[in-house]
Amino acid sequence: VQAVLARITIGDVALVFQAAQNCRNSLEYMIRAGGDVYENALFATRFFELMDLAPQSVAGALAGSSGVGKPEPADAGRLGESTASRRVPRPLRRGLVLDGVTFAYPDTEAEILRDVSFAVPAGSRVAIVGENGAGKSTLVKLLARLYDPTQGRILLDGQDYRDFDLDELRRNVSVVLQDFFRYDMSAADNVGLGHVERIDHRDRVVAAARASGADEIIERLPSGFDTMLGRIFDEGVDLSGGEWQHVAIARAFMSQAQILLLDEPTAAVDALRERRLHEHVAALEDRTVVFISHRFSTVRASDSIVVLDEGRVVEQGSHDDLVAAGGKYAAMFGAQAAQYR
Repeated sequence: VQAVLARITIGDVALVFQAAQNCRNSLEYMIRAGGDVYENALFATRFFELMDLAPQSVAGALAGSSGVGKPEPADAGRLGESTASRRVPRPLRRGLVLDGVTFAYPDTEAEILRDVSFAVPAGSRVAIVGENGAGKSTLVKLLARLYDPTQGRILLDGQDYRDFDLDELRRNVSVVLQDFFRYDMSAADNVGLGHVERIDHRDRVVAAARASGADEIIERLPSGFDTMLGRIFDEGVDLSGGEWQHVAIARAFMSQAQILLLDEPTAAVDALRERRLHEHVAALEDRTVVFISHRFSTVRASDSIVVLDEGRVVEQGSHDDLVAAGGKYAAMFGAQAAQYR
């Protein structure tokens, strides 16, 4: 109206509208920022609630020896009075035995494993095979004692898993899962995290990488073991999926654990690297290895093969024996071998 009456210029009109738009944008930004702060505060609240949560209040949670989440008195008898003091034998002499292990996840009724029994002699290589959903990964979680069996027991050198100090037991078990973690740190630190107390011992880190075969990958990097991995930092170098997986395996080799659990450790690794890796694993005379793989070229080299089907052990033996038996394993091996004919 002021412009129509020639009391202000068109330039004044444009200036007023521009100022109003700037004020509107600033106000909108302030309101959005306030909403983000409120939303993040809710996330932070849930985080602190989780950190304050008593571990024993979560179904299926296991108590460590640090004092946090120790079992209630009712559980003390089941775990045994020596739980906090019993240490894992070094070296292992008899190995692992699963005796009638049955397991259902907390707050569920479906049994993932049913009456599973087999032995893993100390220093041996045992492969677990089966179709998807057979319970292979769940078995690895039990061997790592992330859970305890619903029924039955797992024995280590003849002693129930639950009789060992939990932290001590887990220090003797190293696990490489399918969904391994990628750390945006140097290659040396990525390997060294397998044994945090020795992360600065470069000779140990290099030895672990060499033992797993990952040294070939790391030494080709611009700064070798000092190369920053990942893309968070400007100088970071990203690896392929298979190379990241190989670094994760080297991290497991860095550990001083006597038991090595490998859950599809070479899913993203090419055939040549996979073969070299299993040659390195076979050379580990002081480790007891349990691994899951769908590649039968890898499985057939193991000392023993356990076949799971719908949570039960249906076959067990060497590759030649299982093929000759003409059962589940023979059918799975034949189906895969036919693709190469």
